[in-house]
Amino acid sequence: MPEDSGAQPGNWVDPYRAYNFKLLINNITEGHFTEVTGLGVTVDRISYREAGNSSVVRAIPGRVTYPPVSLRYGLTSSMELWDWLISAVEGRVSRRNVSVVMLDASGTTEVTRWNLLNAWPQEWYGAPLDAMSRELAIETLVLAHEGLQRESASGGSAGA
Repeated sequence: MPEDSGAQPGNWVDPYRAYNFKLLINNITEGHFTEVTGLGVTVDRISYREAGNSSVVRAIPGRVTYPPVSLRYGLTSSMELWDWLISAVEGRVSRRNVSVVMLDASGTTEVTRWNLLNAWPQEWYGAPLDAMSRELAIETLVLAHEGLQRESASGGSAGA
């Protein structure tokens, strides 16, 4: 029997806040990220017609692809992410497991996580520099990966 999620008729369950997350690379918290986009999976549709019944088009699942994930973060003196990128630029790809961890409203307890399997830096964009701005310098790192898993805080895991 599935675990009671608390979502039942008459019970209101607040959704998680999008701003409470952290990023782990090989299980080590990395930097202060302002945004993570691109978490997803696509299963291609293969259409075919059965012999003798050409009026009906059937569909079966095909190739599975994972879009790149973009990480936006404030520029700091840390060289960890830059060094990881440069190793890929120089042809020495270092694949790492990356986890995006969603936290509860208090920002202290993990409620779910997405694991990017065998991730490596694919692109980097530097922070726009403007002498008249008071904005934070935000860089973007784009990661390619080979799989996506989702885990709930109760330990359940589902791969895609």
